[in-house]
Amino acid sequence: MNVLKRYLKFSLKRSSQPQGTMAAATQVLACDSTSIIFSLDDQVAISSPETLAALRTAASCLKDLFPVAFPTETVYGLGAIALNATAALKIFSTKGRPADNPLIVHVSSRRMLQTLLPQNYTLSPSYELLIEHFWPGPLTLLFPCDHSLIPDIITAGQPTVAIRMPSHPVARALIAVTDAPLAAPSANSSGKPSPTRAEHVLNDLNGKITIILDGGPCEVGLESTVVDGLHEDGNIRILRPGGITVEDIKRVLVKGFSDANTPIPQVLVHRRDFRDDALEQAPTTPGMKYRHYAPSVPVTLMRMSDAPLGIEPLSPSAFLQDLKRSMPHSSDILRVGLLMPSDSILMKSLINDTTIQWHEFPFGLVSEPAIIARRLFDGLLTLEREGVDLILVEEVPEENEGLAIMNRVKKAAGSSQWITIP
Repeated sequence: MNVLKRYLKFSLKRSSQPQGTMAAATQVLACDSTSIIFSLDDQVAISSPETLAALRTAASCLKDLFPVAFPTETVYGLGAIALNATAALKIFSTKGRPADNPLIVHVSSRRMLQTLLPQNYTLSPSYELLIEHFWPGPLTLLFPCDHSLIPDIITAGQPTVAIRMPSHPVARALIAVTDAPLAAPSANSSGKPSPTRAEHVLNDLNGKITIILDGGPCEVGLESTVVDGLHEDGNIRILRPGGITVEDIKRVLVKGFSDANTPIPQVLVHRRDFRDDALEQAPTTPGMKYRHYAPSVPVTLMRMSDAPLGIEPLSPSAFLQDLKRSMPHSSDILRVGLLMPSDSILMKSLINDTTIQWHEFPFGLVSEPAIIARRLFDGLLTLEREGVDLILVEEVPEENEGLAIMNRVKKAAGSSQWITIP
């Protein structure tokens, strides 16, 4: 790994130098997702001439080894040819991404997946079930890595590679038209909230990349769920919760193994059901080691659950008094962004204080975690652009999509505050 890091450091320095063929401004090309259809044998048909032209332009850029931003069902990705180290390095230099943070490889078909796997590798029954039910879709699986094919920059030198098949028509069509797997993290500066609209990408990376394919807002709004099913015990380890819920994965496995003679695999969530310090120091998948998803303004996680021993919860009024004393702000009035469910009791208590300028972002009902997930990053980025001094995010129950929501919020937040309402 030390040799790899030295190589990456040298290569990133070279790849970050100005490229004479890069455009001074980024071009946004609209794509009509409804014009893209995949057949049962994974062949793509595109009825819109404008969309086909945009995809061909983006594919040409990728083949010239420049990164392209494109929509997926999860978030917008910054893609490059996965099997070319020079192309992949430009993802890291564009984002300012740490070199030991692996990338996910995106494929458009099962046939393309097979070309990436070692010849002697056979999919497990668990993987067959998960692929059957959740591909294409927001599920990433770890596979053994063929190091003769996949550059170390993709895997950070780890023995596994993360692969998924996106369900967004534009993403899948771009991979098919390019006829190559694409490595793609989120299309944003490293550590910032992931973009869920083309305008988010443009605001962040304008002038740093040539092309953004605009396929509209992302449906899921959070990154994919990452699964490691390669351990000898046969259990499924969730390394990063995301667009496919733990409950959905359990349901598929229970049903799929109900008539089998083998035990139903357990579904274990990292940091909830197991810990792996070595994995966190040398991650096999994105989102495990570094702080992510943080806007340029402070984020505080507001907790209504039971406080740990030794922590005294505050009332909303006491919290606001402390906030006004401690929070520096540039104007005469404190501007606070709120990312809270629309039926939040806490939000109703806070906004009674009219000495604060409140910026509310519509977040959905607490009973609708899928909608909250879809709006989380958009809310963080929107409130940041509105110039708030602070963003308060209320916790949601860590079940269904709530598990992935809280995974992202905890990483974005610089502090937490427990609140009690009398």
